[in-house]
Amino acid sequence: MDTAIKHFCIISNNEKDKNDQMVRKICQFLEDRSCSCQVLQNHLSNSKGIRHFTDNKEISGETECVIVLGGDGTMIQAAIDLVHKELPILGVNTGTLGFLTEVDQNQIEEALNRLLEGKFVIENRIMLKENRMFLQPDSRSSCYALNDMVISKRGSCRLITVSVYVGEELVDTYSADGLLVSTPTGSTGYNLSAGGPLMSPNTHAMVVTPICAHALNKRSLVLDASDTITLKLGQTKAHTEDLATFTADGRIVGELHTGDVLEICVPHAVTKLIKLSGIRFYERMREKLNEG
Repeated sequence: MDTAIKHFCIISNNEKDKNDQMVRKICQFLEDRSCSCQVLQNHLSNSKGIRHFTDNKEISGETECVIVLGGDGTMIQAAIDLVHKELPILGVNTGTLGFLTEVDQNQIEEALNRLLEGKFVIENRIMLKENRMFLQPDSRSSCYALNDMVISKRGSCRLITVSVYVGEELVDTYSADGLLVSTPTGSTGYNLSAGGPLMSPNTHAMVVTPICAHALNKRSLVLDASDTITLKLGQTKAHTEDLATFTADGRIVGELHTGDVLEICVPHAVTKLIKLSGIRFYERMREKLNEG
């Protein structure tokens, strides 16, 4: 149980018209109970090539909790935009799958009451940071991910070759359609589709998974979160460069060529997710993965 919350900020997916009504409902509910509620507009902006939708400098210094309305995509974007703010986030699912969102929109009043009564817990989720090619002095323009970072082939390349190092040691070299590095949070997404393992959210580890590896004996690697992973794009064909795209949580960050090197680590910054329901990870996993 944590301290009761009185000061809120709402971030909403503006592409969902039904969210406007939900925002008004939440604000009225909180104001009737002498709580403050700030609403931030969701506008696309770019900071040195890194995409943002929320300017975290606009968040009031009183804010104790951020309520995010949308699906998992909106939650992930909010986590990136709020990096270093150390504010707990409650996700309200107005999307579809909702692995990260904690409550459905028809449960919002019950959820708000629990926040006001301090009946919640906070889970710290590790993130990823690219520390070499896309490192910027301004944290807003640095490259973070809550789910995964992916190198994928582009152009006419049939395969790309990626070497994986931990520290100075070569771990393995993959010829594949691509390679992804995932957090435990992201292990239920692209990593799972690519044949990687599911990891409990509190696991302090990263998983490296090849995408459609050329060799059948190439499997995922689970590495400690204290490790720094270096990925080097090789050359699959003797007379042609490998060309790849680097994405973080589905956002295109930049293009890579043979010889380019990425350095991925787990930063000190974490995403704080508010948990209310008491539904455990494995129960939610069974529920979501068996839908349909």
